[in-house]
Amino acid sequence: MRLTPPSAVLASSIFALALAGCGAAPAATQASASQRPVSGGTAVYALPPDTAPNWFVPLASLTAASVVNSQTTQMMYKPLLSFNRHDQFDPRHSLASSVTWNAQDTVFTVRLNPKWHWSNGQPVTAQDVVFTWSVMKAASEPNTHYPWTFAGQGFGGVPSVWRSVTATNAHTVTIALTEPRNPEWFIRNGIGQIVPMPASVWNRFPNSKSQEMAFISRVANSPTNPVYRVVDGPFQFQSTEANNYWSFVPNPRYDGHRAYLKRVVFQYETSTASEFASLKTGSINVGYLGVSLLTAKSQLTNDVVTVAYPLGFNYLILNMNSKAPHGIGTAFQSLAVRQALQLGVDQQGIIQHIFHGYGTVDDTTLAPQPHTAFLDPRLVSHNPYPFNPRRGQKLLEAAGWHEVGGVMTKHGVRLSFTLDYASGSHSSTDMASLMKADWAKEGIQVHLEAQPFNTVISDSPANASQWAAMDWQQGNMGGWSYQPYPTGGGLFGTAGAMNSGSYSSSQMDQFIQATYEPSTPNQAMKRLYAYEDYAAKQLPSAIFLPYEPLFNVHAANIHGTVSTFDPIGNMIHPNYWWISR
Repeated sequence: MRLTPPSAVLASSIFALALAGCGAAPAATQASASQRPVSGGTAVYALPPDTAPNWFVPLASLTAASVVNSQTTQMMYKPLLSFNRHDQFDPRHSLASSVTWNAQDTVFTVRLNPKWHWSNGQPVTAQDVVFTWSVMKAASEPNTHYPWTFAGQGFGGVPSVWRSVTATNAHTVTIALTEPRNPEWFIRNGIGQIVPMPASVWNRFPNSKSQEMAFISRVANSPTNPVYRVVDGPFQFQSTEANNYWSFVPNPRYDGHRAYLKRVVFQYETSTASEFASLKTGSINVGYLGVSLLTAKSQLTNDVVTVAYPLGFNYLILNMNSKAPHGIGTAFQSLAVRQALQLGVDQQGIIQHIFHGYGTVDDTTLAPQPHTAFLDPRLVSHNPYPFNPRRGQKLLEAAGWHEVGGVMTKHGVRLSFTLDYASGSHSSTDMASLMKADWAKEGIQVHLEAQPFNTVISDSPANASQWAAMDWQQGNMGGWSYQPYPTGGGLFGTAGAMNSGSYSSSQMDQFIQATYEPSTPNQAMKRLYAYEDYAAKQLPSAIFLPYEPLFNVHAANIHGTVSTFDPIGNMIHPNYWWISR
């Protein structure tokens, strides 16, 4: 069998809005037919507030799993498999030319396109894939403590389900599994995790995996290290200044669509307000509009604003670690407590008064926007926990909680915790403050703590502290931008690599496991819906938040930023951008 588009096709999730300032018409999002791309110029791309790239190895990190890090590495390294906004295999942005599998769904064959080369002239080969797999496997073995891991069913079942990864020849990789897997899921969420590294450069210690892993850990946030000079992506790293900028230049030996731009700069921003000021002066020509600044959009007289909904959902992560102090982790394990927290989130109020009417209410592990067949339509029309603090208070009382000094208490445990949220945005502060006030009506006490984005996403059960966290993506309330197949094993499975809340449920594991098993397209969709329905009711270490779109901004004379944006994972492709004179 051969990789083909799945039965469920995502609708386009980028919509141009009439948000442009005076003198900048929405038509500027696309160059006119009479205009031809020209070479030269610098794109200055604004990063979300207080967010810096801090992981350059082309492997996902457990403690640095951010969209910015993914965008940074994919500037320099090509993924083995890439999928476009319609969830279709995209060979333009993939090293592989095809994927096939046997009738038993246990052996997958990946064929590399022989045109791809590293920037030192050496070809990208199957041995590079095998080496990268060996690093992934070593990081995912039991009892390892590396800052990145692929352990758990949510990310292809590394390493337990992968029997072997071998190079059949220079451009063919064979992956054998220990048990059958749903091909559409395994290809996207398993094989799709591989972003090959050049073995000739990175394999410094072929006889000692521990030394190899220690070396990779040391250089993970050192983009000027010589290992990063050999790339197969459209750009090479040029220079950096801490908490200021990260500069990239075109890879002159790139075998795909070569960049028109002479340079791309990732620009650090301290706040949405400072980024807005830079957009006004033109020192930034690709950025975003903070939701609190939507009313000031007319001041961006030379810019165009568009809105996009990436495939994903937003949530507040609860630390359910039993070792968390003062028993708060055990308290979060109570469904009644999670229900009360969810009932205390005024999603409609947040959308109306903080998001200026933009966004959508979300009650499960996939938001209603963009429209997709992957979401159970029943959940769109029936929210099991609409805003109702009084009902939340009664659920707590029925579960044995009672107020002591204004705080719900049970067996000496108080519903009091710190909420970490990303700094740099007025809307984030407003949202956290509103939730704090509404939860107080239920007797839940919250202490707000603004932290840099990279600090918030590094929260994990290992620190056993008394926290809950609002994770952020691209400056938006968030949690997760999906790989093309939106199952939740990595997030909520007992062995999930990104299960930072320590959630564990045998029933949830069964629902997740069913989405991995071979099935007809109709069966696969029913199993996915069953998982989503269960998550909506059980709130697995997750309090669902309204889904805010991205308000992307680009100067009227820079082209290609909208048409090449991929909402699957929030990926950008600056090698297609160009600046008109």
